[in-house]
Amino acid sequence: MIRILVVCMGNICRSPMASSALQGLLDQRQLTHRFEVDSAGTYAGHQGEKADPRALAVATARGYAAIHMERARRVVTNDFQRFDLILAMDRDNLMHLEHQCPPQYRHKLHLYLVYAGVTGTTEVPDPYHGSAEGFESVMRLCEAGALGVVQRLTMEDAGE
Repeated sequence: MIRILVVCMGNICRSPMASSALQGLLDQRQLTHRFEVDSAGTYAGHQGEKADPRALAVATARGYAAIHMERARRVVTNDFQRFDLILAMDRDNLMHLEHQCPPQYRHKLHLYLVYAGVTGTTEVPDPYHGSAEGFESVMRLCEAGALGVVQRLTMEDAGE
């Protein structure tokens, strides 16, 4: 089983959206037995909260039910050992992870879109202070990233 952790700052917008897009794609491709997906934040201010209502609306409209199960949590030290792949939504969160991560696990840290091979941008912008259209745009990036991550991991797993 490959364990993937998606990380943003508060764990109420980008990372639960990306996590739900990943989970939805894995469900669609009947790969859930091979992957575990979770999300977390580098900031503790929203711990225990559900995803932002705008993130919930965008994910629900696309049929991603997994987002309703998530509650915001902060990255903990054990996450670096437990997860095989830790994908940050932007450089700031990647930097926070690098500072927190024990040296032997730093090879697991990547930018979500870069790891996924998405071209044109390297970071998923934070839609929190923006409009509903910002959440739509972020979901499109999360879906593109999910597709790239799953394609990369299934090719690696197949030895290609």
